[in-house]
Amino acid sequence: MSDAGLSKAIEKMRTAGCSDAAMSNFAHYYRLAEAGASGLILEDTIDPLTDPTKLADVTIAPEDAAAAMRQLVVIRLNGGLGTSMGLDRAKNLLPVREGLTFFDLIVRQIQHARTEFGARLPLIFMDSFRTDDDTVAFLSKYPDLAVGDLPITFLQNAELKLLADTLEPVSWPEDPTLEWCPPGHGDLYTALAGSGLLAKLLDHGFRYALVANGDNLGAVPDPNLAGWFASTGAPYAAEVCTRTVNDRKGGHLAIRKSDQQLVLRDSAQTSKEDEAAFADETRHPYFHCNNLWMDLRQVADTLAARDGVLGLPLIRNAKTVDPANSATPKVLQLESAMGAAIEVFPGATAIAVPRSRFLPVKTTNELLLLRSDVYDLGPDGRLVQQTSEQPEVDLDPRYFKLIDDFDERMAAVPSLREAEALIVRGDVRFADPVTIRGRVEITGPAQLAALAAATRAESAESLPPSNRTILNADERRLIAEVPPHHGS
Repeated sequence: MSDAGLSKAIEKMRTAGCSDAAMSNFAHYYRLAEAGASGLILEDTIDPLTDPTKLADVTIAPEDAAAAMRQLVVIRLNGGLGTSMGLDRAKNLLPVREGLTFFDLIVRQIQHARTEFGARLPLIFMDSFRTDDDTVAFLSKYPDLAVGDLPITFLQNAELKLLADTLEPVSWPEDPTLEWCPPGHGDLYTALAGSGLLAKLLDHGFRYALVANGDNLGAVPDPNLAGWFASTGAPYAAEVCTRTVNDRKGGHLAIRKSDQQLVLRDSAQTSKEDEAAFADETRHPYFHCNNLWMDLRQVADTLAARDGVLGLPLIRNAKTVDPANSATPKVLQLESAMGAAIEVFPGATAIAVPRSRFLPVKTTNELLLLRSDVYDLGPDGRLVQQTSEQPEVDLDPRYFKLIDDFDERMAAVPSLREAEALIVRGDVRFADPVTIRGRVEITGPAQLAALAAATRAESAESLPPSNRTILNADERRLIAEVPPHHGS
């Protein structure tokens, strides 16, 4: 049954114009799925990564840093639609600050680095078939973005969803696009080679690549990092950050006992028995930022030696044909993670970087932080944290998970510079400027009505002089100047 399924899938991919490299990789993962491969990395087969090189300890000569920057290309992942936040276009089109999108801020970062370091520094986005049109249209407002004849986007491959019980390709005439899915960002290497972009970059004199998620505005091109990576001669390096209790779900690097090779372990690759060890930030003290450095020449050589199949660990992603409809047939999506390539390259390494290089936006909780005064936006497109610690934000997903609901309820972004935590439960609207101090929990709308009534009872002399509302966790009460239209 599965042999027939693979044959049907390959024929369908060939008819759709998929590259030979894409079909070879799909066949590789199909056979793994057929054999029941789980991709699990057991705790007793690894040792923790406890003492990586630290960027803070690295000293690179300015001329060496500049030389590395001249050979650097920046690649950003841009295949996701942000469906978990209710988006139906590339998530990087979402406004972050002052009406500027992820795209705008990333372009600013690149333009600033080009000027500062005198580097060509191409910026190229890896798109999916669902994000490419909107991305190209948006970036057309930056006519100087492209470097020479290099593209500003290239396409991630598409592969077929498989029926979970038979491993045959799905047929869904109601919407044939739902028959296809991206193969995870581990497809980066296949797409680079299959598109011809890898060879073109090397022909144009680019030796190194920094690859990062499009929604991570902290992953700016850094000359010290570039110079350090070039000096190592390593084929591949991963950035890691010190893990906290808030990072227990994130993947981490470890050292495989059998050959001392660095490997990436994600939660999906962890057995039930090992979940406690996986989440223990004292045992595994560094998490993987998904900021990657690659020597493009060594990547090309490795791909050639492996006939285009790196052989990254399989991730079995169980879904339904229509992700928005759980009643549709169950399918498997055969995926891989680009960070898992660290185990493919002997001599691969890691470097511990400041937390400022990790600013992802996966939920509206993180988006609120980036829009708040916890961060200042610099002219170079960087968001710079203004507090020693980042406050915890936990917004009720019933009312804040989707971006339209979030924007409606966050008409006035609260000040969070003095906050330890903002926890919101219920249908709460931030219509006026608010300052959060300490640890504040808001349950609405009943609690807000009671707080407003208490505020109206305050004497005029006790109110702050400005028209700002202050939620003060230390005093456990609301001190506010209620705007006149509230009836004070």
